[in-house]
Amino acid sequence: MRIAILEDDPGQLSHLVRTLEQLLTVGDTTVACIAFSDGAMLQNVLRRESFDLLVLDWNVPGLEGVQLLKWLRTWQADRVPALMLSSRTAEQDVVQALGFGADDYIVKPFRPLELGARVQRLLARRAPLLQADAQRFGRWEFERRTHSVLVHGEHGEHGESAPPQRHALSDREFKLALTLFQHLGGIVSRAHLLESAGYSTEELPSRTLDSHIYRLRSKLGLDAERGLSLRTVYGRGYRLEALQPQAQEVTA
Repeated sequence: MRIAILEDDPGQLSHLVRTLEQLLTVGDTTVACIAFSDGAMLQNVLRRESFDLLVLDWNVPGLEGVQLLKWLRTWQADRVPALMLSSRTAEQDVVQALGFGADDYIVKPFRPLELGARVQRLLARRAPLLQADAQRFGRWEFERRTHSVLVHGEHGEHGESAPPQRHALSDREFKLALTLFQHLGGIVSRAHLLESAGYSTEELPSRTLDSHIYRLRSKLGLDAERGLSLRTVYGRGYRLEALQPQAQEVTA
């Protein structure tokens, strides 16, 4: 899990990173918190990188957190969950942040358990934090225990369907595919995908990711015939899109 934190106070940042890592590390889910002390710096990174969550302070150098959020929702059309964490308590400030696209608002100093609960609620929209044995996206069902994906057949005129096809994946292929489906419709950056597959930031082999994607296309049938489109977004990463409504449904 990849979290971007915009916070210019070192003490607050350390407390925040420690809290998120402790509360969100569940099962084989690891948490990588990437810190920014300047809003303009984070804005530049968001032009090419993707995250599972943004935690934004309001008053920071470069570009205020709320202005960054407005830019992200207006010009980038990015729906990544965003939590505003600010010392501002006025009702109009809360309303402004929510109006600009914040998914939640917490006043500093934050209470760790409340922060964890609110973050889990936001993240659950894409992927349950509790490691459910299976998670399904339309016809594609991911089984964590076996590292395999069941591709269910389409229903016929009388409600019958063909038996599901099971596709065994390697650990890294499984994590890559699950990350793409969890971000269905959005762009997932190359670094994000490689990190989700277990590669360290020091070893981000470009061709390795392309090879993984090629094999996933073939194994899982990620093509228009099955209602999906997996394409490269130049300079950013990959986007998996549903061409038919059935792939949009997420269950766990």
